[in-house]
Amino acid sequence: MNKKKIIVLLLFVFTSLISYSQIPNWEKVQKLLVERMADSLTSNLQPWKVPDKIFKVENYGAIGDSEHLNTIAIQAAIDACSQKGGGVVLFSKGEFVTGTIELKSGVMLEVKYGAKILGSTNLADYPEKIEAFKSVMSENHKYRQSLIYAEKCMNVGIRGKGEIYFRGEEINFPGKETTGEIVGRPFGIRMIECKNVVVQNIFLHNAAAWMQSYLYCENLIFDGIKVINQANFNNDGLDPDGCTNVIVRNCYINAEDDALCLKGASGKPTKNILLENSTFLSSCNALKTGTDTQGDFYNIVARNLKLGGIPDTQITPKGHDASTGITLATVDGGNVHDVLISNVTIEKARCPVFMRIGNRLRAMPNSIPKEIGYLKNIIIENVSGSDNYKQGSLLSGIKNHPIEDVIIRNYHIKMVGGGDSTLISQEVPEKEGGYPDAQGFLKQGLPSFGFYVRYAHQVSIIDAGIIPEKPDARPIIVVGKETSNVFFNGTKY
Repeated sequence: MNKKKIIVLLLFVFTSLISYSQIPNWEKVQKLLVERMADSLTSNLQPWKVPDKIFKVENYGAIGDSEHLNTIAIQAAIDACSQKGGGVVLFSKGEFVTGTIELKSGVMLEVKYGAKILGSTNLADYPEKIEAFKSVMSENHKYRQSLIYAEKCMNVGIRGKGEIYFRGEEINFPGKETTGEIVGRPFGIRMIECKNVVVQNIFLHNAAAWMQSYLYCENLIFDGIKVINQANFNNDGLDPDGCTNVIVRNCYINAEDDALCLKGASGKPTKNILLENSTFLSSCNALKTGTDTQGDFYNIVARNLKLGGIPDTQITPKGHDASTGITLATVDGGNVHDVLISNVTIEKARCPVFMRIGNRLRAMPNSIPKEIGYLKNIIIENVSGSDNYKQGSLLSGIKNHPIEDVIIRNYHIKMVGGGDSTLISQEVPEKEGGYPDAQGFLKQGLPSFGFYVRYAHQVSIIDAGIIPEKPDARPIIVVGKETSNVFFNGTKY
């Protein structure tokens, strides 16, 4: 072997040893455990068996002429179906206008191809439904109106290749964008304390606020659904909150606000989550934990996903770039841990990856806020993408509460670049108690175009290639306050 080959071999061995030294003991064990969890969900969480009984809404007086208000007739069909042991409440053809309907146990709402449910455009047709389960959702936010509602149901769902068009455009339901109460803009679907929920194949179109909220539910399957929610403000796509055993697969969600958002306002753990083979697009955050994070988040696998902004050809109220591709945040005391995100593309995001610990500590009235939570044991691997905007990724805990034990591996994305040298000397805001969104942290460009890391311990970014498409004066990584053992491509910062 010649001298040149020996040197190359030694360099390879040396580089491999450095990379190996960055692999912590927890990673292999955690990855095995969460992948076993995902395998178990795949094997054991199956749709409930719907009884072979059909309840056609026309037989209960519904008229599918796109004008007649059918709330009473549709509810009669739902009630009869549940009382007779369950089955399918069927919309076979026509366009059925309705106000709030309440699903009951054993009922599968089915909208056939060519049929459509139309939400009423009269706010008076959406009476308040106040859940028995008290949480930040009921007590602080007071979200009480929706087109479809279910509470404490067993075996319930919505399916079919038709459409539910909520007609939530601003012209029908005006109201300001908010981070608190949403007044005068009904949600699309709200389910509270339900077990065995299936939402399959349906097209959900333009709610006046969040499209779907599932609070403290168990055993949920979302398969093949299409969501376009771009008509108004606070247009989230899918929000499981304090839910256990959740599969989201083969879904397309396109939302003005957060697309797929795991929430913790219930104060209960959001755990055993499998997100796969789906597209989550947003004018805000594509895949997120938060903003309400009173409960814990753990045992989460997200794989084979397309994340990012909205297609340029689509009209959207807030623009086409996403605030983030991935947001993992805790600001209200919940703990985020044991998360595996793999095989994803991130495109058209200002901040591709955003991790945040904060101390907002929102709580129910007259209750004691939790202590500041932790964010640790996070694996993000096999990431690609292009056309990401100038801000860069941000990983930030707060003083005495660092982000810990993070692995980002095989991370290869393109940024638009174009940052000048004035961005390097900027001070990144602390905002310890503020709203946890990346756009509040130097939206027009962090001091680095790749990663800005502060208040962090044991962060390894391995095999990362971040390419600015225009020349960028900033470094690829900047490490700020109170960090230890931060590695980037074998170099310790």
